[in-house]
Amino acid sequence: MTMIKSINKIKLLTLFLLFIAVSCDQKEEKNENKAEKTIAEVRKEFAPDKRVALFDIQAEKMEDSYTLKGESNLPEAVNNLKAKLESENVNFRDSIKILPQEDMENMKHGVIKISVANLRGEAAHSSELVTQATLGTPVKVYKKEDNWYLIQTPDDYLSWVDGGGVQVFSDEEFKDWKSSEKLIYLQPFGNSYAEADENSGVVSDLVAGAILELSGEENGYFEVEYPDGRTAFIQQNEAKKYMEWLQELDPEGDDLIATSKKLMGLPYLWGGTSAKGVDCSGYTKTIFFLNGMVIPRDASQQVHTGKLIDSTRNFEKLIPGDLLFFGRPATDSTSERVVHVGMWIGNNEFIHSSGSVHVSSVAKEAPNYDDFNYDRYLRTKRLLDQEGEGLTYLNKKDIFTDSYSKEE
Repeated sequence: MTMIKSINKIKLLTLFLLFIAVSCDQKEEKNENKAEKTIAEVRKEFAPDKRVALFDIQAEKMEDSYTLKGESNLPEAVNNLKAKLESENVNFRDSIKILPQEDMENMKHGVIKISVANLRGEAAHSSELVTQATLGTPVKVYKKEDNWYLIQTPDDYLSWVDGGGVQVFSDEEFKDWKSSEKLIYLQPFGNSYAEADENSGVVSDLVAGAILELSGEENGYFEVEYPDGRTAFIQQNEAKKYMEWLQELDPEGDDLIATSKKLMGLPYLWGGTSAKGVDCSGYTKTIFFLNGMVIPRDASQQVHTGKLIDSTRNFEKLIPGDLLFFGRPATDSTSERVVHVGMWIGNNEFIHSSGSVHVSSVAKEAPNYDDFNYDRYLRTKRLLDQEGEGLTYLNKKDIFTDSYSKEE
């Protein structure tokens, strides 16, 4: 009799646990946010890298429907999301904000107006420095918060700049700026002056790659205009008319080396992409830009462009200008992590920004042998003379003027 009672108790306990499990499953199914799953799928397809694409969308569940909230600069992705949800018979209300925001009206363009603008991850000076933009860089302007603007640089990087760093233009104003004759500053550092005389007052400092409107010439000086309307004079031996520079571009590895060595000794600066300080990928990016190429911002982005040259430390395959990538290789449980990049200059050496810009060797007998980076070497890619996503040649697709000086 006691045994029968025990068996009955076990049966009742089993039924009770089964009831609880079914109830939990039903509750989970009831609370499942089907829209979030679709959002994740669309984000993976259209905006896998949040550094260059904004798709900050959430779905708030309200009984048997959802409210889509957030913002994006990708109308195509938002339309794709809504179409998918409709095909899945998911009821929703669209409250997504498409950028540029409506109150920007016609002011959707900008041009960097100081020598180097510090661009941050959030709208605050205390936020991380994620990249920089030099004078004359055109940017897309998406929204404004207080005196900060969310912008996108020509390499598609999204960041925030304070109002002191950018001149915001209407469509017509930007069209006028882009159609104007330009000048490019080519020395690592320098100044512009109030008059055609280096003993006159300084208007601002300058760094390599600065682009300014060219309005005239006087006594060995170029007369220029800043995006905010300031006028100044720059010594002609320190700059070149932009279209002349553009038409002369035909970079080779030796040109990249020459540029890289002009910036020797620059201090390492996280987020830096200018002659005021560079991180590793900011340095390679600057070298290529001063030779007429816009390449992706970060090492983990640069590694996905160009042509694969080596992944086995066969450095004999490399030519000057190739980019070497370093980091942590993939394992069965972890993904690859690219954390550093340098540029090959020949003679078993590469130049890179680590502490400062300097030259290291992969030859173990060399006095500047870099065992740390040798041990974490991943692969080498060739970007020069290659085509593909993320690579822009200014003499084929210019971002500073309306002219293409060469056709493919």
